Amino acid sequence: MNTVTPAIKDLARRLIALEAARDAAAGGAARACDQLRRPLTRMAGAAGFRSLLSRALALAKAGDYSLNSVHIREDGVLDGLAGDDGAAVVAHLLGLLETFIGASLTRQLVRDAWPDAASDKTDDRDGKQS
Repeated sequence: MNTVTPAIKDLARRLIALEAARDAAAGGAARACDQLRRPLTRMAGAAGFRSLLSRALALAKAGDYSLNSVHIREDGVLDGLAGDDGAAVVAHLLGLLETFIGASLTRQLVRDAWPDAASDKTDDRDGKQS
């Protein structure tokens, strides 16, 4: 199951860059996942978010063995992620969201979490730039 389109990869990189600019020491990928944790926990509950993040992490680990030491804490926070190495995790998380709630709601969730990153113009049908 490949839920990551080029547009989603690009969006994940932009969100990670925004988070890295806010706090380089914390790592942009971990901060991006944490930024998504809040609204997704409200929508799906803590267990729902943790389940979605677990699947995203498993998909990312399948393509990048350097992520094997990364795990999810009980509170839903990624642990063991170094720097911005988790771009695949963020991309898979966004891809799974698109699969489950649709592209429009995923974009709205991203706009709510990152109002300063609202320049996403992906096409709902195939993830291509419009």
